[in-house]
Amino acid sequence: MLKTSIGCTYPLGNAVCEKGVNFAVYAPNAEQVILCLFDDQANTEIARMEMNKREGGLWTLFVESIGEGALYGYRVDGLYDPGEGFFFNKNKLLLDPYCKDFRGDFTWSERHYCHLPVGEFNSHDNAIDMPKSRVFTPKVYEGKKPDIAWHDSFIYECHVKGATQTLIGLSKEKQGTFLGICDSGFIEHLKSMGVTAIELLPVHAFISEQFLTTKGLQNYWGYNTLSFFVPHKAYCVNGNVTEFQKMVATLHEHNIEVIIDVVYNHTAESGIDGPMLSMKGLHNRGYYRMLHTPESVYINDTGCGNTINIDDPITLRLILDSLRYWVEYMGVDGFRFDLATILGRTNDGFHGQHAFFQAISQDPVLSQVKLIAEPWDVGPGGYQLGAFPPPWREWNDKYRDIVRRFWRGDSGTLPELAKRIHGSNDLFEHNLRGPLNSINFLTSHDGFSLADWVSYENKHNDANGEHNRDGHSENYSFNCGVEGETVDPEIINRRKRQQTNALVTLFMSKGVPMICAGTELNHTQKGNNNAYCQDNENSWLNWHNLDSPQILKASITSLMKIRSKLSVFKHPFYVHADDNRFAVLWYNSAGQIMSESDWHDELNKTLIYILADNEKRSAVLVILHADCDGAEIQLPESPFSTSWEVAYSSLDIDIEADQPLNSFRLTGQSAWVLLSHNEETANGSEKV
Repeated sequence: MLKTSIGCTYPLGNAVCEKGVNFAVYAPNAEQVILCLFDDQANTEIARMEMNKREGGLWTLFVESIGEGALYGYRVDGLYDPGEGFFFNKNKLLLDPYCKDFRGDFTWSERHYCHLPVGEFNSHDNAIDMPKSRVFTPKVYEGKKPDIAWHDSFIYECHVKGATQTLIGLSKEKQGTFLGICDSGFIEHLKSMGVTAIELLPVHAFISEQFLTTKGLQNYWGYNTLSFFVPHKAYCVNGNVTEFQKMVATLHEHNIEVIIDVVYNHTAESGIDGPMLSMKGLHNRGYYRMLHTPESVYINDTGCGNTINIDDPITLRLILDSLRYWVEYMGVDGFRFDLATILGRTNDGFHGQHAFFQAISQDPVLSQVKLIAEPWDVGPGGYQLGAFPPPWREWNDKYRDIVRRFWRGDSGTLPELAKRIHGSNDLFEHNLRGPLNSINFLTSHDGFSLADWVSYENKHNDANGEHNRDGHSENYSFNCGVEGETVDPEIINRRKRQQTNALVTLFMSKGVPMICAGTELNHTQKGNNNAYCQDNENSWLNWHNLDSPQILKASITSLMKIRSKLSVFKHPFYVHADDNRFAVLWYNSAGQIMSESDWHDELNKTLIYILADNEKRSAVLVILHADCDGAEIQLPESPFSTSWEVAYSSLDIDIEADQPLNSFRLTGQSAWVLLSHNEETANGSEKV
């Protein structure tokens, strides 16, 4: 028999020391907590030991003569009263919320359910269908982090599996894994475009919802978290979670940061009819936000069945501990918070000074990493774009939508388009933030790919098994004359040009640019704008497209090179009329400053602007012409020279270097980037 003692209350989870392992878990309303040990194969329960109730709702136990790799789980007994939000049931094996690794697979079965009357499934033991928590001591990350400034950042959002599942030259065992992401070929692909940060879709261990598995589908994106500490095991070769560290270290060696998409707004335990897997069986009324009259009902501000209760101090501690773990031990450089409004919501609504934001702001670790909010959820007052505190950045969907509408040819878009290009000062300047607080994007994992934006006017989500009812209905998309695939060369060329036009807008806008993986490869999802359950070729990148003349990699590379040389995109503040160094100027097609009537001419679909740095005597002139018809324009006078030189055009033409231009005819639906030749450096090669 194993020898035990009372144990320590810190840290939560498991901790290995010289004589054994300490276990600590929070379950304030439980009557009994049992530590269960399992054999090395995670199949047979070999010991049950009662834990010791301690002050503050903690339970502890120190077990001698066991160590690294020991497998365990918790069983918790107490009041069973669903109406009051209590589901204690010692027949259900629970995953430790603080475990850093586990072994075994999760399998759906009726044994996980706890909401049915006693005597039905509540009495069934679910251990056979549950992964077992594993005693694991991680090593502190020791790699050197790139620490890239926001003004130099270019984010590439991608899915671990989808990015490398078909990567040419990658061994089969590494396809779709963390080790695939740090493959030299993939890294070189990123670096060649100028990418500085990779933003990975959820890498926390997750499971697929039962309604998907019954249809033969899987949760591909991963927004259904099982553990806040364990890397998703399917992305590890042989389940080795240390491969995540290796991936991060390798990317860091190549000066690429790692941002991870985190889901702290809900868990895979869903609502009252969901499974009991971990937190629901330990402290259901604390970990989840609930209405208590007339009975305990889960608040569902996520649309996923439950909502994390960030107001509970233990829940807040869990999330902060998880965030610090991924920074200090796994080495990540930042986070993108899914449905981040929930993290600032109390019973009274969203607050920019919520305890969560304050805790991060004063934390010496978390205050120094990149923090990106998805500033909306489906709850009341859920849309909070621009309301997050410094130093948070936010996904700017208003930027996405207006750029799409402009290039679709919608009327009356110029005033808002100019605001978004200028960095959305109307959204961020009120609380002392600048243009670099806006994450500008055209597409993300959620919605049409950039190729589908110009190929489909309607969503085609039938493969999701929901009769095409899921996904957004308004995508501000257009098909260039044919819905879906075509062999018409004119339509194919137009689609490429329109994608390129949007990319010119993206890289010539103030803010932080982000593209979705596959943009550069002309990736299509066949019109599916909600491919969350499509773990197949529809979602995986097709690397054979590298040979296609329709890919946009060269365009992205060229635009990022131009952007990186211009100081106007590095300036952290908004430019106003009294700025002595920087200038933002808007012009009409006659080369004159835009008048009030020009701005409100709904038929005007041409935007011309100059971004200039008077100190460095450099300027960029951008022309965005969304009209289908061509137009004769007069270029505004160059501030530092007698003419402009074309640096980039969305037209598939050769541009003669050093060809001075003062006026020319615009081709319909085209975008141009021109640079002002700096006469002070005329004898050298530098032009900006």
